[in-house]
Amino acid sequence: MVSTPTVAGAVLGLAIQLYCNGMRKLPLMRHPWEHVLFMGIGAYAINELVAWEYRTEAALEKKKAELLRINKNRPVESLPRIF
Repeated sequence: MVSTPTVAGAVLGLAIQLYCNGMRKLPLMRHPWEHVLFMGIGAYAINELVAWEYRTEAALEKKKAELLRINKNRPVESLPRIF
């Protein structure tokens, strides 16, 4: 599960660096250390995105459970009447 976002981020970082060098009409592998740096940044960014998604989903489930608990304890008479 963790290896897929890491590889995807590394490939994204490499593609960004190759694209930048190609746009400037430089040799694609001009500074190899930049490729490693961008691969690391891409892998970190995608892993943090996945972790943020899990944290947000857990917080949403917690909030939904809290609101459901509050709504179950609310009496029906307190609801506004439309008609």
